[in-house]
This record gives sequence, C-alpha cells and structure tokens, in this order.
Amino acid sequence: MDSRCSSSADSRLTCRAAGSINTTPISVRGESYEVGEKKCISDVRRTFCLFVTFDLLFITLLWIIELNVNGGIQQQLDKEVLHYNYRASFFDIFLLAVFRFAALILAYAVCKLRHWWAIAITTAVSCAFLIVKVILSKLLSQGAFGYLLPIISFVLAWIETWLLDFKVLPQETEDENRYQSIMDATERAPLMGPGPLSDGQFYSPPESLADSDEELDDKHDPEKGLIQQVI
Repeated sequence: MDSRCSSSADSRLTCRAAGSINTTPISVRGESYEVGEKKCISDVRRTFCLFVTFDLLFITLLWIIELNVNGGIQQQLDKEVLHYNYRASFFDIFLLAVFRFAALILAYAVCKLRHWWAIAITTAVSCAFLIVKVILSKLLSQGAFGYLLPIISFVLAWIETWLLDFKVLPQETEDENRYQSIMDATERAPLMGPGPLSDGQFYSPPESLADSDEELDDKHDPEKGLIQQVI
C-alpha cells in the first residue's frame, strides 16, 4: 500500500512539473517581448536616425571644406551667406540637409511616425531643389565641389528613403505581429495546461485499500471466510 501511495504521489508531481515546464517558456518569451515593446525606440529606427544625423554632418563637413578651399572660411561665409547668390552659393545645399535632419528626426524619432509620408516630402523637396539648382546655377564651373555636394546630397536623400521603406517599417511591423502572437499564446497557455489534480485520482483511500486486501485474503483462504461467517 505504501508503494502505491508513493508511486501515485510521484506521478502527481511529475504531471505538475510537466505542466509548469510547458507553460514556462511561453511566459518567459512573452515577458521578453514585453520588455522589447517598452523600449523607447527600436534598434532599426535608431539606426535610421543615426544615418539621418550622418547625412547632416557629412554635408556640413563637405561645405566647410569647400569654404576653406576657396579662400578661407570667414571670407567665404560672408560671400555665400551674407551675400547669398542662388547660382553660386553652396549654403542652400547645407540648409537642405538641415531641413531633412529636422523633419525626419521630428517625425520618426520624436513623434515615432509609422508612415512614409514625412520622408516622401523631404525626398521630393530635396530632389526637386537639387535638380533645379544644377540646371540654373553655375556650380559645375566651380570645381569638384560643384559636382560633389549636389550628387552626395541627392544620393543620401534616397538612401534614407530606402532605409525607412524597406527596413524600418517592415521590421517594426514584423516585430509587432510576433509580439502579438506571443501574447495570445501566453493568454491561452493557462487554459491549455493541466488542471489541479486530486489525490483520489491516483489511489484509493487507506480504508478502501485495507478492505480490498481483506477481500483478497478471503478469496485465497475460503476456510477463514467460513469461520468468520460462523462467528
């Protein structure tokens, strides 16, 4: 009888342990995705914001180099900023980079937009402005920087569009769908797990076991049974 009780207790512990093992990974994954969801900004969006910052810094660096090469920074600042000329100044290309940086950081880092309309506006404005400036200005006659600054500004604007449209938004949508599926599985896990187990499901109470042992003895020893009936 003791062996039956111990075996039934072991089986109950095994079932309960198995149920806890089955539900634990789902809850752990749900908690990990919940922590990821609470992050202020996703990794791929942070990479995009870093590239937008690189766009501004790179155009600024090239413009400073151009100012220094063509006669000194102070003299060229006076010529290109204070006496601005659309056909000969690179200052507007720098302002265009500032416009892209401010608009994209505000839209996708501060407001955390999940749509492409903001970068569509910045890319369209950049492309239109650069094409018109190259056609109407005299930048191409001012040396290598007359080619370099418009081309690099144009290329960076389109790389930002590609990053957002093909990397940031699809990756965040996929992460959100995965997080939602994990949360749904976590909510369904308690319903699918094993219920509470009662002691009576695995072995009989000691009284019933004792009675059954006496009945078995009576079957094997019929004379003892007859004697008990006579008494």
